[in-house]
Amino acid sequence: MLFLIHSIFITDTLKDCVIIGGGIIGLCAAYYLQKEGHNVTIIDQSSMDFGASYVNAGYITPSHIIPLAAPGVMKKGLKWMFNPSSPLFIKPRLDPDFLEWSWAFNKSCSEKNVNRSISAIKDITILGRELYSEIKLQEDFKFQLEQKGLLMICQTEKMLQKEVQVATIAKQEGLPVRELSIKELRKLEPNTQINAKGAVLYECDAHTTPQTFMEEMKAFLHSSGVKFIKNEKVQDININNERIVSVNSASQTYKADEFVLAAGSWSKLLSKKLGIKLLLEAGKGYRINSERDLGISMPAILAEAKVAITPMQGFTRFAGTMEIAGINHIINKVRVEAIAKATHKYYPNITLTDKEKNNAACGLRPVSADGMPYIGKSKKCKNLTIATGHAMLGWSMGPSTGKIVSEIISEKKPSLDLSVYHPDRRF
Repeated sequence: MLFLIHSIFITDTLKDCVIIGGGIIGLCAAYYLQKEGHNVTIIDQSSMDFGASYVNAGYITPSHIIPLAAPGVMKKGLKWMFNPSSPLFIKPRLDPDFLEWSWAFNKSCSEKNVNRSISAIKDITILGRELYSEIKLQEDFKFQLEQKGLLMICQTEKMLQKEVQVATIAKQEGLPVRELSIKELRKLEPNTQINAKGAVLYECDAHTTPQTFMEEMKAFLHSSGVKFIKNEKVQDININNERIVSVNSASQTYKADEFVLAAGSWSKLLSKKLGIKLLLEAGKGYRINSERDLGISMPAILAEAKVAITPMQGFTRFAGTMEIAGINHIINKVRVEAIAKATHKYYPNITLTDKEKNNAACGLRPVSADGMPYIGKSKKCKNLTIATGHAMLGWSMGPSTGKIVSEIISEKKPSLDLSVYHPDRRF
């Protein structure tokens, strides 16, 4: 009798869930929701085989404890505004949403924002790293997952000292990190030339090949009964008594008990229909792949240039830049060339070919005004869970965000304190 009552209770709590967005966040939310027994449908406006979840550097980085909105960043952005090859490029435009985001971002570039964000970023990225390992083991996935660490390679003494200061904060947070001399760096990476003063090694970081994980996860979810609606754009939302009743595409209506907004840079457009103001801008990043053997075995960030280099399965990826210029997928060849030039500057024996550069791709990362993700329910809609705004850490935070979304919808205690991620927070 007790077993029967428990079974009925579990059945009664199962829900029909619609996830808007099929990137890393949407897939991970679907994964954990279906594990709880919920019925899940993913709706995505694309074919779900390109974008930021496929072209990112593949890093899982507890080391990235400093949010994008940090002291001096807006000042640099203004300085670099007329330099299209700069690591951070903010294109000015007379758009009310952009201007409001810019004001809030500038306000957030403070020590206060950094101090409140450090532990929150560390906790959600460490959880993400653990969950990647757990998923791989439980589902027998084959995607690359290596914890070799991450190098921050510096060419100037000034940058090296800056990175050492961040490393000191990381040590205080309990993260394993150490400074490397140029001799130690070359010993660690002996099969390629490196032009640098030294480096900082974060031993806590891991890396993956994103495409492999995404393909395996989609196949698993499909076999587990998750429904995929591709090339279908959600155009309208029907609301009754502060609850979403259904969402409409051009041709279909989708009803559910719970909805998840994980549409990346497009989330702002849909949240407006609910009267929810998400300060969010698309941050375009680029990647170049090389299938040649370049001798690189360690993931690295070229500190001054803000370029990420990752040895992946069968190729090496060069990724970088943050271009705040609205929602578009236009490839700016100047920014692609900036990645190639920076690579050669740090690795003198590596010159990316025209063919490799011509095959560059880009993706849009949703950037909140304070550099922290939006995760949770807004007071304006009772059955919508928001999961977006992860900036450059969407890949690191994907599984942890998905798990938290499932915990919210399943009415379980969240794995982390969600106050710092609340979608209704003020700037």
